Amino acid sequence: MTEEIAAKGNADPVVRLMARVGDRVRLAREGRGLPRRVLSEMSGVSPRYLAQLEGGEGNISIGLLMRVAAALDLPIDCLLSEEDPLAAESQQIAEMYRRADAPVQAEVRGLLLHAAPGNGRRAQRLCLVGLRGAGKSTLGRGVGGALHVPFVELNREIARSGGMPVGEIMALYGQEGYRKLEADALDRVIAAHDRVVLAVGGGIVAEPETYNRLLARFHTVWLKAAPEEHMARVRAQGDERPMAGQPEAMAQLRSILQAREMLYERAHAQLDTSGSTFEDTLQSLLGLIADRRFLG
Repeated sequence: MTEEIAAKGNADPVVRLMARVGDRVRLAREGRGLPRRVLSEMSGVSPRYLAQLEGGEGNISIGLLMRVAAALDLPIDCLLSEEDPLAAESQQIAEMYRRADAPVQAEVRGLLLHAAPGNGRRAQRLCLVGLRGAGKSTLGRGVGGALHVPFVELNREIARSGGMPVGEIMALYGQEGYRKLEADALDRVIAAHDRVVLAVGGGIVAEPETYNRLLARFHTVWLKAAPEEHMARVRAQGDERPMAGQPEAMAQLRSILQAREMLYERAHAQLDTSGSTFEDTLQSLLGLIADRRFLG
């Protein structure tokens, strides 16, 4: 909290509240290692508002504050209470995690996910996540065929329930309507299959509640690739939309990948598909699945 805000806060309880909320949002975000742009994408609150909020200068509505709290996986009380609910030990652990190198962070996430409530409910469900062009559908179909496991594309389920292609659903109902159908489709897959390979849209990771449910009920693998390969694979499929009328499409793709990278890293495993043939990647993925016993 700055001296200026603190001085004002001595006389104004609202200013004190906003300064306290700002401090706690910043500490929670930094403790989770989230750049502000990633929290913005997860919560739907603009980076400008988040900057004002963390600086104690925000005039944020309760609705937007609830989105920020949900994205940080915190009860809103943790941001509003006069007593600090974030224990010193928890903050210390969060700071240690933030400073650790990537392999240590991955090991910690694995241990926590293994011990988390609901881990046993993943059954033998596997989900492939990643940007468009990562190979989720082709590899998912290959894994399903090799292991005799049903393969499901979530976008097909969404289109089936919506009665129209996904593009038309987005145009008619907007992002909010699509995300609601996406969450409902995921619940149907969970209810229908204890053993399945699922491929999902690249943006599902930016919807906190749906993504948390996905992580709780599926073993997840992030299929990584260089941005150039993502773009080339989509175009090779005859889809020119990523480049149509967008000379800055590659820069946008890099930005999206950078913004979502920490979200994709929450997956239980990852596989880099860059520079590999389909057969080589499929064998690597099957080996990973066997090593981790994701499908029994």
